[in-house]
Amino acid sequence: MKKRCAKEALKFVPEHGIIGLGGGSTIAYLAEYVRAERPGVSVVTPSKDTKKHCEKLGITVLLTEEVSEVKIAFDGCDQVDYQLNAYKSAGGIHTKEKIIGKMAKEYMLLVDESKVVPKLFYDFPVVLEIVPEAKGYLASKLSKMNMTYQMRTPELMEVFIEDSKMDMGEIDNILKSFTGVVETSLFYQVATKALVVTQNDSYMIEKEKKNG
Repeated sequence: MKKRCAKEALKFVPEHGIIGLGGGSTIAYLAEYVRAERPGVSVVTPSKDTKKHCEKLGITVLLTEEVSEVKIAFDGCDQVDYQLNAYKSAGGIHTKEKIIGKMAKEYMLLVDESKVVPKLFYDFPVVLEIVPEAKGYLASKLSKMNMTYQMRTPELMEVFIEDSKMDMGEIDNILKSFTGVVETSLFYQVATKALVVTQNDSYMIEKEKKNG
């Protein structure tokens, strides 16, 4: 299914220009198809593994800081809903992923049907990328909101939200308002499309992108 998803995604890759590629095996397959069928394309990526893979294939990889606009970016996720809100909690590189997602004219998630839900809830922790010195301060703030946490690394804090009635957008804004939080793994209103593959077919979830 991952190869088929990558092959479907290739249809949206332009003949020339810069595209964004995230991480994971589906993206690795897409990079191989891009090299074979879109030799005029260059890549920006937040993933060290994807960077190495693209360079091995002979694809030009540009530094993200030297790019201001991307035609289209592709990435995976842990879970996505029909409003195109998504979790990207597993990878821990969500700040860099969001930078590329925001500079892209289209930001497309590539998933199989098992990752699609009608509405996103707090099935995954919201991972905060933080300044390590803010850990104690943030722990106090989260405690007052009846949220628990655990540290994945000194820079990554997993936050567990029990109250499923809390609005996603509000939670995202509150967490990002705390001093010391760089970004969250909740991709709220970031993606513009999701290409979903099923056992026998594929379909697209799409929504007009909001600037920002």
